[in-house]
Amino acid sequence: MKEIRMHEGELNVMELLWSNKVLAAKDISKIIKEYIGWEKNTTYTVIKRLIDKGAVTREDPGFICRASVSKRNIQEIETKALLDKLYNGSLSNFISEYLMNQKLSRDDIMALEYLLSQRK
Repeated sequence: MKEIRMHEGELNVMELLWSNKVLAAKDISKIIKEYIGWEKNTTYTVIKRLIDKGAVTREDPGFICRASVSKRNIQEIETKALLDKLYNGSLSNFISEYLMNQKLSRDDIMALEYLLSQRK
């Protein structure tokens, strides 16, 4: 599968589809208008862009939209892109930097140690 990158607006539409499985474009537009304030044309433009990228499939009649990529797949792509952009692709640099700025509870530390032990 090709790597699909998304901006925040596209992710808003995808979140609706991942949560609802299938939605008509008009319903996506109504929800986005209520929560984000986009006009119908903006939402339809974003949906069209997602269709062109292969992230959404359109079914007629009714301009029914369905996600063609999983949320997990997009999370992996976007996480890798973030690591590449900000940390030269180094997961350990990211984790080190992140953890230095966090207050971790004993439970958090134990959970992280458990996760790492499972990866050995």
